Amino acid sequence: MKVAARHGTSTGSTAHGTCRAQRTRAMPASCAGRIARFAAHARRVFVTLAAFGAASLACAAHADELTGTLKKIHDDGAVALGVREASIPFSYFDGTRTVGYSQTIALQIVDEIRKTLSMPQLKVHEITVTSSNRTPMLLNSQIDLECGSTTHTVERENVAAFSDSFFQYAVRMITRKNSGITDFADLAGKTVVTTAGTSDERLLRRLNTDKHLNMRITSVRDHQEAFTTLKEDRAVAFVMDEPIVYGFKATDPRPDDFVVTGTPLGYEVYACMFRKGDKPFRELVNGVIARAQTSGEAERLYRQWFTQPIPPHGINLNFPLSEQNRALFAHPNDRALD
Repeated sequence: MKVAARHGTSTGSTAHGTCRAQRTRAMPASCAGRIARFAAHARRVFVTLAAFGAASLACAAHADELTGTLKKIHDDGAVALGVREASIPFSYFDGTRTVGYSQTIALQIVDEIRKTLSMPQLKVHEITVTSSNRTPMLLNSQIDLECGSTTHTVERENVAAFSDSFFQYAVRMITRKNSGITDFADLAGKTVVTTAGTSDERLLRRLNTDKHLNMRITSVRDHQEAFTTLKEDRAVAFVMDEPIVYGFKATDPRPDDFVVTGTPLGYEVYACMFRKGDKPFRELVNGVIARAQTSGEAERLYRQWFTQPIPPHGINLNFPLSEQNRALFAHPNDRALD
């Protein structure tokens, strides 16, 4: 029995030792796997945190490098965009939202700002402006950018900066077809309406003085009020940018009652307006406009708004691309024409 007992004990001890040895060999492999997986996970977390930290530092550094309008937009988390209510087909309210040829350009610029600032959720605050208040609102930082129907003139360069031009046009007038008026000399002694604060008003007043026409010039708040003044026969003609008056003629319920006429008082260009002394913002804006013009995108956009039905009533302005605008698209520039 002792032998047996010893044998049994020896056998049991051996079995126990074998089992323990097996466990000793198996456990490290299992633990090693878990430890390896944990280490790999820890490395991924570390890398992610490191990348996040680096990105955060990069963003912070990037934000610290921003100046001018881009810094203001970054800090505000929004672009304050000046828009027009009735500059058809450039920037106008269609009953639901602001649309138009230059409004589309403005939103393309906003998209470029989003990319530059790495702020895909950047908001747009649309603020309605008029010809009279758009420049003061820009200078007071109430708006950051305005791409409506603002003429780039040498005089305005004293207070604001302008992008590459996106449209060239003539200054003419719209009148009733039965008025007998065909040119500006026919306005002598008559009441004429234009929009206050525009370059057209300045040209019209200069013409009145230089030619001694004795016109009674009425300057009103916006284009819609000016056209209404003409329709209500409180003026015989509305002097304004040719595409603007074509827009009113096309969208009127009785378009055949009106005619656009007159030897052009001059040729001018529209551009986006922003604050002076802001080279980074100027380069961003001009980059968007120049790329669109030289790629053919600007001509496609022109056809959409000037030769096809536009909202809200599907009216077609039938205003083909001029050779002047074609040349502008081929050679983007920011020159005033006055």
